[in-house]
Amino acid sequence: MSTNGTSSSPSVLRSVTTTWKEGLLNRKRPFVGRCCHSCTPLSQERLFNPSIPSLGLRNVIYINETHTRHRGWLARRLSYVLFVLERDVRKDMFARNVVENVLNNSRYQVFKSKEQVQCKGHFLSIRRKARGFLQDMVANISPAFIRLTGWVLLKLFNGFFWSIQIHKGQLEMVKKAASEYNVPLVFLPVHKSHIDYLLITFILFCHNIKAPHIAAGNNLNIPILSTLIRKLGGFFIRRKLDETSDGKKDVLYRSLLHAYTEELLRQQQFMEVYLEGTRSRSGKPSPARAGMLSIVVDALCANSIPDVLIVPVGISYDRIIEGNYNSEQLGKPKKNESLWGIACGVFRMLRKNYGCVRVDFTQPFSLKEYLDTQRSRHLQASLTLEQILLPTIVAAQYEDEDHLNSRDLSDEPRRRQVIANLAKHVLFTASKSSAIMSTHIVACLLLYRHRQGVLLSKLVEDFFNMKEEILSRDFDLGFSGNSEDVVMHALSLLGNCVNVTSTNRNTEFIIAPSNTVPALFELNFYSNGLFHVFIADAIIGIKSKIPQPCQTLYQVFHDAITRLIEYGVLIVAEEDQEELSPSEEPWPKKFPEALAWRSDEEDEDSDFGDEQRDRYLKVSPSAEHQEFYTFLQRILTPVMEAYSGAAIFVHSLSSPMSEREYTHKLFKYLLTRTERGVAAYGESATHYLVKNTVRTFKELGVLKERREGVVCRLELSSTFLPQANRNKLLQYILGFSLL
Repeated sequence: MSTNGTSSSPSVLRSVTTTWKEGLLNRKRPFVGRCCHSCTPLSQERLFNPSIPSLGLRNVIYINETHTRHRGWLARRLSYVLFVLERDVRKDMFARNVVENVLNNSRYQVFKSKEQVQCKGHFLSIRRKARGFLQDMVANISPAFIRLTGWVLLKLFNGFFWSIQIHKGQLEMVKKAASEYNVPLVFLPVHKSHIDYLLITFILFCHNIKAPHIAAGNNLNIPILSTLIRKLGGFFIRRKLDETSDGKKDVLYRSLLHAYTEELLRQQQFMEVYLEGTRSRSGKPSPARAGMLSIVVDALCANSIPDVLIVPVGISYDRIIEGNYNSEQLGKPKKNESLWGIACGVFRMLRKNYGCVRVDFTQPFSLKEYLDTQRSRHLQASLTLEQILLPTIVAAQYEDEDHLNSRDLSDEPRRRQVIANLAKHVLFTASKSSAIMSTHIVACLLLYRHRQGVLLSKLVEDFFNMKEEILSRDFDLGFSGNSEDVVMHALSLLGNCVNVTSTNRNTEFIIAPSNTVPALFELNFYSNGLFHVFIADAIIGIKSKIPQPCQTLYQVFHDAITRLIEYGVLIVAEEDQEELSPSEEPWPKKFPEALAWRSDEEDEDSDFGDEQRDRYLKVSPSAEHQEFYTFLQRILTPVMEAYSGAAIFVHSLSSPMSEREYTHKLFKYLLTRTERGVAAYGESATHYLVKNTVRTFKELGVLKERREGVVCRLELSSTFLPQANRNKLLQYILGFSLL
């Protein structure tokens, strides 16, 4: 697909000409989405063949008579209708007698028998209550309504998206898994927008793969809309399973949810679960909530089903239909969903274009194989962030640190660790497979390379070079075409977040990010779509993002260092080499023994004895490499500003307060720092970063929770009551400050 944004670009840019000439990409587009060779080696060999990557991309919403069995003038006119009528969707494909089967499930029967004994004869009231829960929960898929929705979505999507791209090879693997393997598929997408629900079902419908049952939050269980969602496969679950008046666990609801999920899987129904639980407000994946995934794992471990195929799904938007989450990032409470609000949102969408969408279905892998692999591995109790970093910050020592390192997990903690690792693994794979969009690159360049403004021709040149950097790291792009056209397209979508001014000669234009806080927040949201591509390079030796669970942190950063050396950004020099002349600034400290550098040519068993010399890394003096390294540093700067600001603010915590109140006051403090120019990066005050700092400080042991009845309050831990230790915390964070 060639992205041509000239016609929809701001008028001031329409006539622009540049001397930059587009060349051919030096690198082939990678095929993303293979499953892990370490955790699921057998699954990686299945479903895949060498011709899969060459099948290429397809625009799902481009439908004409060639996609139907008919030809001619009438077929062209009715191509959408004919297409949806020819899709394979039937009533017998979906679950039957679900409610009765759930009420006869052994899990529910055990609960009922216990309650019947306790309540002495309240059997009918328990069964009536259970039926009420199920009526609010279960889906009621209608093939006719799916067809109608497919036709409506073809009309709507063509109105406000330029294209919805999928890789035909990826879909080929999913189709083969759905048709040849007699087991259920569970789709686990990243969650960017409300459109995600419709998007996955629509794509599967277009490729004759039966619609999945979608786990939706009960915030969408509103009149009329809930009926439509159920007919499309949605079933409603509580956002919090402990939603009872006394805050205790609702054992009946939990048992019914387990039994319902188990029944769907037993009938080989496909499922769609969003591990993040809610849409990402930052543009980066949110922490995984593995509640529903744990139910799937339990069903497999209980031998209710022979296996499950897991399908992580990456989704990327040029621009999300919600536009941005600025109101929430500015600290305002989230608005509850309503039918009127959704109707107004659809009407607004029809008046705009949201660019391109890319959906990547990764290679399905066997959950049984993954669990078997984990059983054969030696899992240990993982150290908490407090146990890892606190001794470094305040020069303390945990007496039981060695014991924790050597302790094996017992059954239940091991189960939880395996499920947590699986959830992280899935999100890592889905994020790694998500294509990088043009708006991600342009927003990132404007914020962290050209914050003071840049000539359009230079922006186009850097955009082209950034494409090369991304492809070299085995990430795919969600666009193609001439770089100048794609940049214009991205600028038009970013809209008021970007300022365009002409030079004196009126032959060139200067592009700069708007310096208003909402504009910076929105640009940061789209820039974060690129964050995971460069994070390992940017934080060599700093653990601010969890790697793939089956990889060690050493492996991740060893690969990053190797990559930077191959690109020439870092130079390896030995202690007595002339490269480290006295006039030059060497790398500030030697690598510790665990990260001692060894080239690929050196054998791991070689014994260099006394002749082996210490090696250092330094940044290449090349202007190009210096510029790239500075760019990597700036990506992390907003995060470090947020954490250093939070470390200063913690001095003001003189008495316990609720976490909500503390978070609100911290946000106001960081926002004030931004408005007064104390913080150089306004996006350091986004609400999601504020919440991250609070969560991290709790995990680190700076803040601790104290429960007072049903209210939970935050206060300083005993370790950080002395001001000296709070100062050490600040100095530790400032030690990672980059600019």
